[in-house]
Amino acid sequence: MTPPNSPMVEASAVKFPEIGPKDSFVQIVKTLSVYFIDEIDTPSTFDQLRTTSAGNKIRILVEHLVMNVTNPALINALLTLKWHFSILEADDRALNETRASACEIVAWRFLSRISEQDAVNFCLYELPQPTHPESTEAVDAGDNVTEISSLLPQFRARESIRPGTSSTRVDLLRSVSHMGDLFAHEMDGEDDEEDPTSSFTGLNGLEIAAVADCKKFLSQKIVQRVITGIWKGDITFWEKLSANTKKKPQFYNRRYSDAFTRLRVPRYIKAFEVLFFATFLVLYYAVLIERNPYHITPFEVMLYIWLASFAYEELGEFIDAGSIFYAVDIWNGCDLFIILIGAVFLVTRTIGLVKDSDKIIDISFDILSLEALFMVPRICSLLSLHPYFGTLIPCLKAMARDFVKFMVVVAVLYMGFLTTFTLLARDTFTLSEMSWILIKVFFGSSYLGFDIMNDISPQLGPPLMLIFVCMTNILLITSLISILSDSFSKVIAHARDEYLFVYSVYVLEASTSNRLTHFYPPLNLFPLIFIRPLRLFISSEKLRSIRIVVLKITHLPIVAAIFLFETIHAQIKGGGASTFSSTEPSFHLDPTRNIRPPRPRPRPFLSSRANTTKTSQHFPTGDGPSSPKIQTGKEIKHPGMVVVDTNIPLSLEKKVDGLNEKIAELTALIMAQQGLPPSDDSAGEAESPL
Repeated sequence: MTPPNSPMVEASAVKFPEIGPKDSFVQIVKTLSVYFIDEIDTPSTFDQLRTTSAGNKIRILVEHLVMNVTNPALINALLTLKWHFSILEADDRALNETRASACEIVAWRFLSRISEQDAVNFCLYELPQPTHPESTEAVDAGDNVTEISSLLPQFRARESIRPGTSSTRVDLLRSVSHMGDLFAHEMDGEDDEEDPTSSFTGLNGLEIAAVADCKKFLSQKIVQRVITGIWKGDITFWEKLSANTKKKPQFYNRRYSDAFTRLRVPRYIKAFEVLFFATFLVLYYAVLIERNPYHITPFEVMLYIWLASFAYEELGEFIDAGSIFYAVDIWNGCDLFIILIGAVFLVTRTIGLVKDSDKIIDISFDILSLEALFMVPRICSLLSLHPYFGTLIPCLKAMARDFVKFMVVVAVLYMGFLTTFTLLARDTFTLSEMSWILIKVFFGSSYLGFDIMNDISPQLGPPLMLIFVCMTNILLITSLISILSDSFSKVIAHARDEYLFVYSVYVLEASTSNRLTHFYPPLNLFPLIFIRPLRLFISSEKLRSIRIVVLKITHLPIVAAIFLFETIHAQIKGGGASTFSSTEPSFHLDPTRNIRPPRPRPRPFLSSRANTTKTSQHFPTGDGPSSPKIQTGKEIKHPGMVVVDTNIPLSLEKKVDGLNEKIAELTALIMAQQGLPPSDDSAGEAESPL
């Protein structure tokens, strides 16, 4: 007898979401949300959804999606729903967190059930921008070409929207918070309504996972293989460097791909970025050591050039990634401070030279000295690739966040005592003197407070100072240490997930650009100075060709160094296989093609049943409305689909019953050998995970 909570019984009682290959992103989000809201009605933890019967409905949903869904926006929709459920208001039953975890589990289990090639398709599928007549006309015109515009007209509409207001993090949070309204209404008659998911436009599945904080998803093996493939350059987005090339994910092949496309590989971008920062730091130290107050030196001119190229590079990264994904990387905050301090130094330095003011010039160099606070850690950002530092950085980030929150409470109490002590000692201490005394007491110099408590007030001074010392040195400091320790423990408990999340963001941040030509700083000033003014006189087609020629001329030594490195690396490795095989001719990964589920691998103890059960996928074979629609060999409509044989000689239910009987007999035999009385449940049926 089949247990009532078995996956087979639940599969026959569940109405699965029907997702067509051409359904829009909004339709997929709505369809999946209805399933999760209707079927996930019991709060469970993430581990319970993975290992217990609470996740049966997730398992059968994964089977249904693997066999019936080929829409490339599926992973994007699941990860969007994960964020949607996670940011909803907390409820007593914690259902929203359960549904968010369910969405994340379904996403990575779906990827683990398909081939690696199809997993790349789903992970790197970018949500297209809805086509409007206005945008189409703008693209056809092709006149408004800027330096930050893509070389390819088909990408201009998308880039013009990403840095706009619809791409800000605030708007994204607002749009996701309103997604519940979308789920509560039918799609009919809502064509003129604003799309609440429009802020996700242009993001691929991995970028949405980073923004939505899907650390479990990003730490899965299949996802990490894709990310590592991007990092090493085994997966590229450009086949050749020409004006007609379109961006699409593909496996790199050295014999057929353009060597200049290796400039877009993240590990080479980051390697030359570290070299650029090292040179930047050398110029920075040279200017501070020389410190010429009377005129601008050659080292200072070079420093300004490096600063300008760095600022222009950051502007390009912000436009390419959008403010949503740009804010995820913690190192981008250091970059902004470096640019800000450099700009302030340039302004004050210019004012000091014009006015011939030694004081202003000294202030300018003092401001420049602050640059080291952010530049030195920025050079060491490459350490994020190491597991130890990749875990430590999120710990420091979480502790800093809790520290700032706690300091609000400290500031409130401090202002209260400061006001009281200043008024009591108005004839003895000034406001500034009392402020510094209380700060010293707060940081451990409690004896200072006891020395002046009678000077503050003979009657109220001693008890108030005793209360202040106890609150600051015992209560507040102890509480702060406990809070920071708790924050550190929470992050370090998931050290692997935290490290892989930092690593994933580090890789994706270097691979989100949609521009064909990418100039390394400080060489990026060449197109800014010499090519950008030409757009007023030269057509866009010629401008693209000029940019490509300039890129090849200026970056030829870099490409040669990359080619030499890859040649030596291949010889050392002995021609070993890379993350993704690249021995065959490169081919495009078409996100619109039919997805082929891989052949299931039979388990060793079920090898005798492999020929009869490996295609059943634990689904009932009935034709009820709630059953997954599995195409048989006679019903195949797409040549890319696999043949699923549903003519199984023996019923799966009978086999499960037989297996349960054998387990019950074995349990009774073991208990009899141990001299234990048979349990009432020994003849019951065991639940086997899918």
